[in-house]
Amino acid sequence: MKVLFASAECAPFFKTGGLGDVVGALPKELAKKGVEVAVVLPLHKTIPTEYRDRFEHVASFSVDVGWRNQFCGIEQLRLDQVTYYFIDNLYYFDRDQLYGFYDDGERFAYFQLALIEMLQVVDFIPDIIHVNDYHTAMIPFLLKEKYHWVSAYQSIRTVLTIHNIEFQGQYNPNILADLFGVGDGRYHDGTIRFHNDVNWLKAGIVYSNYVNTVSHSYAGEIQTAEFGNGLDGILRMESGKLRGIINGIDYELNNPETDKVLAANFSQQDLAGKKVCKKELQNIVGLPEREDVPIIAVVSRLTHQKGFHLVLEELENLLQYDVQFILLGTGDPAFEHQFKLLSEWYPNKCAAHLTFDLELAQQIYAGADLFLMPSKFEPCGLSQMIAMRYGTLPVVHEIGGLKDTVKPYNPIEKTGTGFGFSIFTPFYMMEALKKAIHVYQEEKDVWQQLIQTAMSQDFSWTSSSEQYLALYQELTRDAM
Repeated sequence: MKVLFASAECAPFFKTGGLGDVVGALPKELAKKGVEVAVVLPLHKTIPTEYRDRFEHVASFSVDVGWRNQFCGIEQLRLDQVTYYFIDNLYYFDRDQLYGFYDDGERFAYFQLALIEMLQVVDFIPDIIHVNDYHTAMIPFLLKEKYHWVSAYQSIRTVLTIHNIEFQGQYNPNILADLFGVGDGRYHDGTIRFHNDVNWLKAGIVYSNYVNTVSHSYAGEIQTAEFGNGLDGILRMESGKLRGIINGIDYELNNPETDKVLAANFSQQDLAGKKVCKKELQNIVGLPEREDVPIIAVVSRLTHQKGFHLVLEELENLLQYDVQFILLGTGDPAFEHQFKLLSEWYPNKCAAHLTFDLELAQQIYAGADLFLMPSKFEPCGLSQMIAMRYGTLPVVHEIGGLKDTVKPYNPIEKTGTGFGFSIFTPFYMMEALKKAIHVYQEEKDVWQQLIQTAMSQDFSWTSSSEQYLALYQELTRDAM
């Protein structure tokens, strides 16, 4: 079986979030299972030199982007049994960031057209093209409406993964002719129209053979008006081909037994090193070195979606308890300012590092006791799974992937892998934190059992990749 992943980002080359992590990990896991896997990416300027130096130039050709005739270079890199193709065009991709430009619609229209036309040039005709988010969601539409006459493409099946439905790619209908070189019939009949725009994600939902999102609960939530961002109706119509498959995490990268940035390594069987990591974390962030106080940590973008207005409403109240609070992240300037002020007012209890620091993030996962994720919505979330891998118990809003991966503490049975609150208010978040603090301080044996249970959970890509493989196999059987 041949599978081609189409994505705007991919670790370790360049990423801004969970999309990059998934496209970095899932193809490698599928390759281990004998799938012939390729990944196609824009050649962003930010790719590290160590990878660029290993490129092999494969081909050069021209791509028509509407009336524009644009250069396309194809660079190839083989890594971890996966073939990576990078689409090279300085005009579109020689930029300091991946997104956020006035011409993003044109940039990713070019990328999708170039990807499709690349397939015959590099002689890689996949059984499945797996597209990700709106940046590549027009590919299933283009295969059926623009390239349907190409016999080599007619048996290709498509899967669309929605990592975050908030971003949909909505553009003026003029782009159909101006960028894609197709007619506007499917706009006027409503197939790809949304609020008088062409909606790329809607097109992907309608034209893909299967649509999946990154947790079971989120697959249900996006079919409701509260979480569907306007596309809930079309998702309910297409629910027969909608699936939810939880993301995994990279077990080689996130391994407390081998992580090189930790002051000491540890395992589920021997947690002594976690105490060393806690002491080192307190030293790094400038908090008193106390083993008896619970560290509540956050590693996140500071946005309303991530629930930080709830945290700021209750943080002074929280700091009246015998706890320490550590935050790592950047985002809303107003949130950053408030966290900075609180760290100055409570220097022995609160440390706010308003930056992006991968090494410190790993040290926080390993050294903290509790990991706070009060997201308003969360398609999957990786941080709660990484935290559990390092024996740090999550405190989460029971929504989306957080609900699917964290088993809330049951005070009667003394079981769980973390703590949860189901009503999205500061009060209920604080109640969950108070429960966690109580168990930490008063029920130490129970606390240790919760850590053991959390660390024993399987969040590797092994089981998730099996579900994707089953999906692909079902599609290829249907194509026969």
